[in-house]
Amino acid sequence: FDFCQAEGKKRPSENLGQVLFGERIEPSPYRFTFNKKETCKSVCTKTYDTTKPEDKQKLDFLKKSMLLNYQHHWIVDNMPVTWCYDVEDGQRFCNPGFPIGCYITEDGRPKDACVINSEFHEKDTFYIFNHVDIKIYYHVVENEALGARLVAAKLEPKSYKHTHPDNPDCTGVPMDISNKASGEVKIAYTYSVTFHEEKNIRWASRWDYILESMPHTHIQWFSIMNSLVIVLFLSGMVAMIMLRTLHKDIARYNQMDSTEDAQEEFGWKLVHGDIFRPPRKGMLLSVFLGSGTQILIMTFVTLFFACLGFLSPANRGALMTCAVVLWVLLGTPAGYVAARFYKSFGGEKWKTNVLLTSFLCPGIVFADFFIMNLILWGEGSSAAIPFGTLVAILALWFCISVPLTFIGAYFGFKKNAIEHPVRTNQIPRQIPEQSFYTKPLPGIIMGGILPFGCIFIQLFFILNSIWSHQMYYMFGFLFLVFIILVITCSEATILLCYFHLCAEDYHWQWRSFLTSGFTAVYFLIYAIHYFFSKLQITGTASTILYFGYTMIMVLIFFLFTG
Repeated sequence: FDFCQAEGKKRPSENLGQVLFGERIEPSPYRFTFNKKETCKSVCTKTYDTTKPEDKQKLDFLKKSMLLNYQHHWIVDNMPVTWCYDVEDGQRFCNPGFPIGCYITEDGRPKDACVINSEFHEKDTFYIFNHVDIKIYYHVVENEALGARLVAAKLEPKSYKHTHPDNPDCTGVPMDISNKASGEVKIAYTYSVTFHEEKNIRWASRWDYILESMPHTHIQWFSIMNSLVIVLFLSGMVAMIMLRTLHKDIARYNQMDSTEDAQEEFGWKLVHGDIFRPPRKGMLLSVFLGSGTQILIMTFVTLFFACLGFLSPANRGALMTCAVVLWVLLGTPAGYVAARFYKSFGGEKWKTNVLLTSFLCPGIVFADFFIMNLILWGEGSSAAIPFGTLVAILALWFCISVPLTFIGAYFGFKKNAIEHPVRTNQIPRQIPEQSFYTKPLPGIIMGGILPFGCIFIQLFFILNSIWSHQMYYMFGFLFLVFIILVITCSEATILLCYFHLCAEDYHWQWRSFLTSGFTAVYFLIYAIHYFFSKLQITGTASTILYFGYTMIMVLIFFLFTG
């Protein structure tokens, strides 16, 4: 964008999480001195001659950004500069960014931010916010010798057509850029800054006013109650089946020991000779289980730290950095779990197993990520990841994660295979004709609904925080939902597994993985719905990026739930 640039200042360095999320911090041309009030100070003036093609292109780019409601995001002392305005029911909403400008349509309807000022009324016209009134609130530290701390920074975007750009006075009509305008357009950027002492806000709780203005806590409690009801219902079902049916079955077998009619077996007892028959594609299943374990532990630890407040929005990029580092360090459990299961499935090719565990799922994620990065790079986006960071990520993967996976696999293969309580018959049993709901596909599709019901409200807020620049800070809720999700996945799978074992279908390994893993498919459907109903994304590149990143999340979620 063609705004005022800061001359000769160095860019601050970003951490891994910020680089991956595409956050780039640039130095600013707006200079403040503490407690020095400025009124209507000029920053720079940009002149566009619409007869010149390069100037016209810059101005058109600016217009397009106003049409799509692009936002400035400014930081002072690691605090977002917020724009607070009144919304309905007397509440104030604090937006951590403010729009570049706004547009009045051809039939005179104000779009987005144009509703804030009745002076914006020219039809088919853009109004650019070229002046900001910044208020900085500080808190004088009493017990220490000297100094004050910044506790809030707020601004009001204004639009003025400065008649004398060299000596601006910040009064008069708004800065309008007519859509049909030709000739010369001059935009003078100015700012005012005032300092106010604020005794009531403590420095430690200075983020609260941004978070309070994000409503939705009552929706959260509602969703938690909703999820808990599902969990109770499932736990009741599982407990009932375990106690009643199994108790009855076992009692019946114990009675039969005395008599000679032990031949007539029924239900799940019939498949005891086939239940531990190794699944088809056992290699792939063991690799998925290894990667899933890695993701499960990573998610648990990351959310646990986030709950303790280490990964709040104030530490920019901390969440992503923490997740990536943990994922790299958790290669050992992945290798171990994959090896144990592969060995118990009677697999011999242990080298292939280790290599697949360390390269298959991370490789898919990295390839997807790399393609997305190529698109960003081709579009000339600032969110494209520099080559150095890509090399660093590959180094983390190859030099730390892979060796750790090998160590885990070594211990997994050294241990004896998991002992099965019953022998497997030589000849596989015939599976009888299944009823509709014990067939594999309907069972798998049903299994994903319940876990998805637990998470979909949280999912809405998470997608908002990724795609709509809202802050996500409800990690306590998220941790609760995570625990509930783990329980629901397990219980739904146990239930459906019991049903199809009773119907004498003994292929349970893949089915149990896919039953809860199918939640990821619902996640994908929800993401598609979110894309069409909530986001106004135009352009092929943006659409490919949205779905590319969504596929990464879906794959990780699939392995995790499975």
